[in-house]
Amino acid sequence: MDKVRFLLDGKPETVAGIDPTTTVLQWLRANGLTGTKEGCAEGDCGACTVALGEPAPEGGIAYRAVNACILFLPVLDGKQLVTVEHLRAPDGTLHPVQQAMVDCHGSQCGFCTPGFVMSLFALYHATDAVPPDDDIHDAIAGNLCRCTGYRPIVAAARQALEGARGDRFQAEVGATREALRSLRSRTSLALDAQGKRYYAPQSIAELSSLLAQHPDAHLLAGGTDVGLWVTKQHRDLACTIYLGAIAELDTVEETDTALEIGAGASYTRLLPIFQRLWPSFGEMLRRLGSVQIRNSGTMGGNVANGSPIGDSMPALIALGTRVVLNKAGKRRTLPLEDFYLAYRKTALERGEFVERLWVPIDRARRFATYKLSKRFDQDISAVCLGMAVKLERDKVAEARIAFGGMAATPKRARAAEAALEGHPWTEASVLRAAERLREDFQPLSDMRASAAYRTLGAQNLLRRFYLESAGEPVRLGVEAHA
Repeated sequence: MDKVRFLLDGKPETVAGIDPTTTVLQWLRANGLTGTKEGCAEGDCGACTVALGEPAPEGGIAYRAVNACILFLPVLDGKQLVTVEHLRAPDGTLHPVQQAMVDCHGSQCGFCTPGFVMSLFALYHATDAVPPDDDIHDAIAGNLCRCTGYRPIVAAARQALEGARGDRFQAEVGATREALRSLRSRTSLALDAQGKRYYAPQSIAELSSLLAQHPDAHLLAGGTDVGLWVTKQHRDLACTIYLGAIAELDTVEETDTALEIGAGASYTRLLPIFQRLWPSFGEMLRRLGSVQIRNSGTMGGNVANGSPIGDSMPALIALGTRVVLNKAGKRRTLPLEDFYLAYRKTALERGEFVERLWVPIDRARRFATYKLSKRFDQDISAVCLGMAVKLERDKVAEARIAFGGMAATPKRARAAEAALEGHPWTEASVLRAAERLREDFQPLSDMRASAAYRTLGAQNLLRRFYLESAGEPVRLGVEAHA
């Protein structure tokens, strides 16, 4: 199939001959739907928020808020796109979320308002229950406002969510599901336009075949990083292969001993599982990005990206994660720490891709992950720690310590681990291990932190892990001892 087909509100839309790296935001504004705004063009401000609708497994339509500024138009294939222009009823009646924003004076200059409205629209459809304030705050944390402050916007959210539910989208759910069903194709999307190619295979076997033909193609999952290559770096992506249409990659399987994560599983899907298994890791995923970013981004993409400051890798390494790679159907498995070779260089061969992650579940381990960043939420780490220890008779039988932001790759602290293993689990042992971090890392200074800050921060995070795991109060700002 060489055309992108989707529902714009409830009406079928077909797009052909367009540059496949055109963003949804660019296409909307070029076609007169200018309610969706560009603020940052990198998925930070939320002014471009739209809602994507897809059939929910239990029935109905699941709407998720996403950033249109870093979403390539072909990703819409087979989905419903809803923008702020589509919310009011045919007679002009405002949607309950829109009316609440008017009633509570939640808009001033109005630039950010459409994004807030769409984030709250998605929350409106996410649950029939009235969510607690924390969920409301989380839903709009990816939307920035510089005029009103957030109190009236939160008040508008409460009014809309506490009132009687019901909008035309709920009334039209049957017709929408049928229209989306009619868009499904057994033929995978393949675009060749304006000198660029875009493929959306529907199986792992098809992906393997495409990578054999196009070994230098760029793999696109959530686009939370790749999208910026286009909007910020103005890179031309000659060939892109989208992974989001492969159901085999969007899997999560949990047993008593392991969690297997398909490379296409989103952060939103993983968040409640990690909150239950490893609460600090769940909190890390929440802090990693806004709802819009978590709805699009994938842990497999974060791992494959190879950034030394990716938030998930230190924790995954500390847990003993193994990565499953696939090349033309032949699979190999590596410890995650061995996957990273140098700055932005991984062990992936040409034509090979990350298929899944295997994360052991060992309830005998003490585990936590922390990050230091200039902003508490939705900011890139200066330092990120993942740490797990197993004790036997109050001595450390095993220690796994991994850091991001301290080297050119996510990396284990082998000297610090050796300083702990075989020794009593005491603060004195941890302080000795903290000092050994100087042997493991020689961090650099950059815009996020100085080398001295990174070293001291890393040492204090080790001490924090000990104090919390031992049930002792944590005193912030205490320097690690020499």
